[in-house]
Amino acid sequence: MKFSVEVARSEQRSSPEDPRVPISAENFLAYLGVQSANLPVVTLDSALSVPAFAAAVTFLPSTLADLPLHAYRKKPKGVEKAKGTIQEIINEAPNDEWTSFDWRKYHWHQVFTGGRGVSWIERNGSEVAGIWPMDPSKTLVKRVNGRKIYEFDGKKVTYQAVDVIDTPFLLKKDQLGAYSPLILGSKALQLSLAMGDYASNFFAGGGVPPLALSGPLPAGPDAMKRAQTDVRRSIDAANKNGEPVMPIPAGYTLSPVGIDPAKGQMTEARLFQIQEIARLFGLPPVFLQDLSRGTFANVEQQDLYLVKHLVAQWAKAFEDELNLKLFGRGSKFYVEHSLDGLMRGDFKTRMDGLAQGIQNALLTPNEARALDNREGLEGGNDLLIQGATVPLGQQPDPNAGNDPNADVARALEALTVEVRAAPAPVINVDARTDVKPADVRFTSPKIEVQNIMPKRGVTKKTAQFDDQDRLVGMIEEEVDDA
Repeated sequence: MKFSVEVARSEQRSSPEDPRVPISAENFLAYLGVQSANLPVVTLDSALSVPAFAAAVTFLPSTLADLPLHAYRKKPKGVEKAKGTIQEIINEAPNDEWTSFDWRKYHWHQVFTGGRGVSWIERNGSEVAGIWPMDPSKTLVKRVNGRKIYEFDGKKVTYQAVDVIDTPFLLKKDQLGAYSPLILGSKALQLSLAMGDYASNFFAGGGVPPLALSGPLPAGPDAMKRAQTDVRRSIDAANKNGEPVMPIPAGYTLSPVGIDPAKGQMTEARLFQIQEIARLFGLPPVFLQDLSRGTFANVEQQDLYLVKHLVAQWAKAFEDELNLKLFGRGSKFYVEHSLDGLMRGDFKTRMDGLAQGIQNALLTPNEARALDNREGLEGGNDLLIQGATVPLGQQPDPNAGNDPNADVARALEALTVEVRAAPAPVINVDARTDVKPADVRFTSPKIEVQNIMPKRGVTKKTAQFDDQDRLVGMIEEEVDDA
């Protein structure tokens, strides 16, 4: 009877959302006729049947596992990529059974489903020999004498914290337990499952909602059951034959019971659940294939948001955990993701970035080629920079190239000829001797200017002077390049 009253009230509302109650509140479930007592139980298997949740816990682990991960060694001047076993373990295969991508994807999948990813570090003395993933459901984290330990497979094996890579989704206040996204988002997942079940049953019944038969009903339970069977048989026959009209006995009426999916905004509610699940993981909705509000501009911004505010944070958490457990505090070795790996699908942007790195002496040509797994070339290990970059005030004159003799004129202006007159001769004579001053003549030097031009041999330019030793012109002639 209470349900009938709720239905009657629903006919007076333009929206199932009470302005005083959020749409995601438990009251909204009750309004739809979904009580807490009969909500679907959320398990990992049932949660994975919700497409938005399955997309989230598939996309995030694959994206983080796809990032290039390398080990580096600090040097007095810069860093260099580490070589040997540790680089092979981190970047290629942590053990003989797992690839680096598969291990990291499994690790992140446990983080985003059960709330924790754990892996055991195998050591040979002080050297790391391998990394093995552990099942978090079989791992118990506890403190003994103030130290954290990990009991695996029912206390059969106990590991110290220094030998376990542990990445929680969200730590509890005791610093041991971790919250699971399944628990944090259980209401959103239950609502998604309930709406999915309702929609399946609705369309499986031919789009016919539950009906109430009213009229002179037969007496007795058996007669009532036969009447219900007759009505059900008539509805099924009409659906099977594609007939829009179904006959019923005179004096009887069929009335729908429950909420009309259109009035209950079922489509909008299911779309809202995609946004709720995206909010649970901090994902932009576009990565759960929700483009209902997507435009070219904001989709690109969501792509940047993903890297800056989600992938980079989880990558940093994983790097710090690896650095602490593999190398200890204060080590000269460390591991780091390359977020440039997310640009591998954008060929133009990647090529533009590499070109700028080479032109500004940030990368050598061979370093840029190595990022695309291309073989290095001879002479490609030198840093290059554009020669047009000069200090302010020293840029070339834009009009200097219009005069064909400008280079010669500049050479002559730069030439300094120092001519010193010889000292006057001293002659001892008496006053009756007629002495004439010495005749001194100065001859200007003859200048030959050769301009070597590539692929055109040698052009010989000779300056010509008149009788007064003034420059009157130039004579050009080509000579052999030899």
